[in-house]
Amino acid sequence: MVLRGERPLPGISLGASEGSQLTRGLRRVRNAFSIAAFTLVLAACAGTGGSPSGDIFSSQPVEAPPQTANNIGGGQIRVGLILPLSAQGNAGIAAQSMKNAAELALNEFKDPNIQLLVKDDAGTPQGAQLAAQQAIDEGAELIVGPLFAQSVSAVGAVARTRNIPVIAFSTDASVATRGVYLLSFLPESDVRRIVDYAASRGKRSFAAMLPDNAYGGVVEAALQQEVARRGGRVVVLEKYSQDGARIAEAARRVAAAGSSVDSIFIADEADAVPQVVQALAANGVNPKRVQLLGTGLWDDPRIFSNTSLEGGWFAAPESAGFRSFAGRYRARYGNDPVRTATLSYDAVALVAALVKTQGAQRFSEQILTNSSGFAGIDGIFRFRSDGTSERGLSVLQVAPGGGRVVSPAPKSFTPGT
Repeated sequence: MVLRGERPLPGISLGASEGSQLTRGLRRVRNAFSIAAFTLVLAACAGTGGSPSGDIFSSQPVEAPPQTANNIGGGQIRVGLILPLSAQGNAGIAAQSMKNAAELALNEFKDPNIQLLVKDDAGTPQGAQLAAQQAIDEGAELIVGPLFAQSVSAVGAVARTRNIPVIAFSTDASVATRGVYLLSFLPESDVRRIVDYAASRGKRSFAAMLPDNAYGGVVEAALQQEVARRGGRVVVLEKYSQDGARIAEAARRVAAAGSSVDSIFIADEADAVPQVVQALAANGVNPKRVQLLGTGLWDDPRIFSNTSLEGGWFAAPESAGFRSFAGRYRARYGNDPVRTATLSYDAVALVAALVKTQGAQRFSEQILTNSSGFAGIDGIFRFRSDGTSERGLSVLQVAPGGGRVVSPAPKSFTPGT
């Protein structure tokens, strides 16, 4: 799994009434109905992606308190919730926050007929496999979680033998498959959105500087595909390690492309992007004369406070939904949620809505992959038949004090696309 800073709804509305890296995250159907009629809404109560370091949590020695895997809710429909509650460090902290968010979703949904069977996988594939087997043996009709890519694969292997669908949180698209759906912030969604917007603004010649790691590899493939789809070209693409000399060398080669480039795509975290831009400027690239582009990893105060990045564009969820959710979470639990807690909230709220509206076919592939999709705290999303997901993201411009929306997130998907 990769967590973005890692990226509404006191319930579900059927009309009008009911309804990176992890360290950075700690800071900061159509089947007789359409998305307009089936929406997880902000209502009265009412970010981003992936980590450049891959499916790895920070190894800083942050102690997570021991957790007890108690079930949540007393409904008849049982759903497994698998999280690394006893894992050390940030993984355990994130897991507890996501468990709280799942509980909040049930509490805010009107009359949910659900019982969440909470299982601790300890952050290992072996633990995830055992947790999945236990949940299924106890009657789970669907599994929500886990977090890590290897654990998702282990859960999927168990669930597949019983035809149990999984909604997991990894942003490693390689573990998605039929019946194992990723409700997460996939880097591919960021790339598609920002390239589409840049092309709509006349950008055709792209340069790219990417970290030389798993995240950079995913972004590279997506960038090449999306630029070609829009009729543009990637003039130069350079990768770098987190070393000043390597960044400077890559910047020199990008700068050599000169006027043949009208935009530079930098897909990295907030602690690295300013260094990359500085290296480009030192080699004659004026960031005010070429359009800077980024991913949801740019949704960070350190980006907004850097004057050399002002005017840059990046794709991310709009923030209003998360702010509302965080306020409700804080009022109930006394602390701030991790950024990815919205994923477990949306997953559980979606499950509750399907239980309420879809009868015996509630978790069928046809229902889960309807092309109209669903809407949650971070905007609209839908699952593809291959298990990956698509999100409706906004495009923001870097400005002092925060990102300024220059292209709002779509409110609906086009059915059938």
